[in-house]
Amino acid sequence: MKKIAVIGSGFGGLGAAVRLASRGYEVEIFEKRDQPGGRAYVYKQNGFTFDGGPTVITAPFLFDELFELAGKKKEDYFELVPCDPFYRIFNHYGDYFDYNNDDDFILNEIKRWNPADVEGYKQFISSTKAIFEKGFVELADQPFLRFSDMLRVAPDLIRLQSYKSVYRYVRQFIEHEFLRRCFSFHPLLVGGNPFDTTSIYSMIHYLEREWGVHYAMGGTGSIVNGLVRLFEELGGRIHYNSEVRELTVQNRKITGLKLENGSHLHYDSVISNADVAFTYRNLIPEESRRVYSNHKIEGLKYSMSLFVIYFGTDRRYTDTGLKHHNIILSERYKELLADIFGGKLADDFSLYLHRPTATDPSLAPPGCESFYVLSPVPHLGSGIDWSEMAGTYRDRIMKFLEDNYLPDLQKHIVAEHYIDPLHFQDTLNSFLGSAFSVQPLLTQSAWFRPHNRSEEFENLYFVGAGTHPGAGLPGVLSSSKIAENLIAGKQNGQG
Repeated sequence: MKKIAVIGSGFGGLGAAVRLASRGYEVEIFEKRDQPGGRAYVYKQNGFTFDGGPTVITAPFLFDELFELAGKKKEDYFELVPCDPFYRIFNHYGDYFDYNNDDDFILNEIKRWNPADVEGYKQFISSTKAIFEKGFVELADQPFLRFSDMLRVAPDLIRLQSYKSVYRYVRQFIEHEFLRRCFSFHPLLVGGNPFDTTSIYSMIHYLEREWGVHYAMGGTGSIVNGLVRLFEELGGRIHYNSEVRELTVQNRKITGLKLENGSHLHYDSVISNADVAFTYRNLIPEESRRVYSNHKIEGLKYSMSLFVIYFGTDRRYTDTGLKHHNIILSERYKELLADIFGGKLADDFSLYLHRPTATDPSLAPPGCESFYVLSPVPHLGSGIDWSEMAGTYRDRIMKFLEDNYLPDLQKHIVAEHYIDPLHFQDTLNSFLGSAFSVQPLLTQSAWFRPHNRSEEFENLYFVGAGTHPGAGLPGVLSSSKIAENLIAGKQNGQG
């Protein structure tokens, strides 16, 4: 029985651990923090529960797969409920567009804004089905370990116009500028600029419509807890407050781990759910690094970071027009994105406002409301000093929300904390404080992305946002499936 170590207990690490434990491998997870989840860490304060990270749950069948491998049902571990609408998207005047997976509803919403775009949208959703079939159904759980793997799919990628950006792809079908924004913002959910991200990611809109957008009752942390429970039922072990200091190497193979507490443990294979760049730059002994870990990993382009404020109020905001998932777009779109990805902290911002108590009042005390507001910001390569800037930036966002969406907000806040790019760097070990690791550019996708099996060590595997297929829950869970199959020897040679 092979012994497998998993570094990190995010969704990628938990998914891989459950899959391998279901196959009979002896699996242990090492988690730096005091509880599981990675970016899905849960914060509790003054009776409020705040999901730290992913809150948009799509492709729930990927969770079904995990539990079915163990002969279980996910419904016995957590409850998913559909969100309707998926999002309410506001323009800078406060006017909004809703969408869900009801065809007539969406077409009527489009008609409200621009009747001429109804036919264009039909063509758009029809064309994204082909992208979804190729990009997600066929390729998301396949490793790209050889350049020939990329050459094999290149004709399809060209046929599907993957050389275009998401925005440019949407623009072919939709003429109203606000509607273009509503159907092109999705790359921001996985760390990409809609004006640079390959149009393959336009399939996210189709994926949402195919399987819906869901919320886990009790918060995303309930999914994490369900996976942990399943893993432990399968005989797996999770070690908390157990930071990995170094991977031990012998003859180009990983032999085990050294922990910060001095422990030295041996394993047959290691799966890193830690940031790929951090793994190569910080966990590999310097004398064992080669070109990839020394130089190439730093030459990649990394996603933006995030500034997130978690706050609870002692009143409900049921009469404000806010839904569960709200996206508030600035008047500037392309220009603001250019600032964010170009390293400039702009005076304006676009926001994602999460209001889970619209669906699940249990996340706050009676009569109260739980929120988080997220603003994409430049990563730390910009040189912004967040130890000085964070307070000012927080105040600007909260004033904006108070003036436009949440009346008298600041006098009703009874719980609050925030995270900034320094948190992503120092706590989540993310290179440059990037929130989504490697950007989803065409030249950083599939074979061009850090591989699921290390380029330098035959028994080191990667899951999570930085490897193929990329960030977002469907991508991260797909990476865990790839790692399982590689280790079990089912894909591209022996694991």
